[in-house]
Amino acid sequence: MNNINILIIEDDEDIREGIRILLESEGCRVKEASNGKEGLDKLDDRTDLVILDIMMPGMSGLRTCEEIRKTSVVPVLFLTAKSQESDKLIGLMAGGDDYLTKPFSYAELLGRVKALVRRYQVYQGKHIEYKAEEEKYLELRGIKLHEEYNEVFLNGEQIDLSNIEYNILLLLMKHPNRIFSAQNLYEKIWNEPYFYNCNSTVMVHIRNLRVKIESDPQDPKIIKTVWGKGYKFELRNE
Repeated sequence: MNNINILIIEDDEDIREGIRILLESEGCRVKEASNGKEGLDKLDDRTDLVILDIMMPGMSGLRTCEEIRKTSVVPVLFLTAKSQESDKLIGLMAGGDDYLTKPFSYAELLGRVKALVRRYQVYQGKHIEYKAEEEKYLELRGIKLHEEYNEVFLNGEQIDLSNIEYNILLLLMKHPNRIFSAQNLYEKIWNEPYFYNCNSTVMVHIRNLRVKIESDPQDPKIIKTVWGKGYKFELRNE
């Protein structure tokens, strides 16, 4: 993502620094602001993306986004500790383009950033040079999944997965028809020792993932349960 201009508006200095280091390692040019007013002063026509915290003292992120929208169509990625659907809706209604709940993984952040910038550059009629190795996708059963970043499409429509859901789906898609026990999944995804009560944790995340990718989560056709053994990504259509 060389020569991409990103503005971070975030009052937490540690979060700002972490995001800046991540984006600069990808070749981005980054500007920082600690509040909404400073961010508006630093916004210009060269800005390709704004990463904006909602909960800030003084001018909130929502108000800042409303002010941005008076002069610019630059994509805005909200960062917030709030996770309720109503909060997400308010953010999008204020003019935001996407929403990431803290705490988030850097892989998920980078995936959202690249998707937003790519769409904006296409809208602007610009061309971005991406490294060929970044564009590695798995495509099975109508699901297109980026192998490095949390970017997932179902029948051409982008869907939002949590980092755990994304990693489970990635593992299963890399090994279609292979059966993974709950212990296999837990130890590979959570990277922690497995105990029997961890089985319910795996089941909850499998259920949530099915809700997002299955046409009928009660009768899953893609992520199948192999009773007494575990789960697998079913390669063939039934």
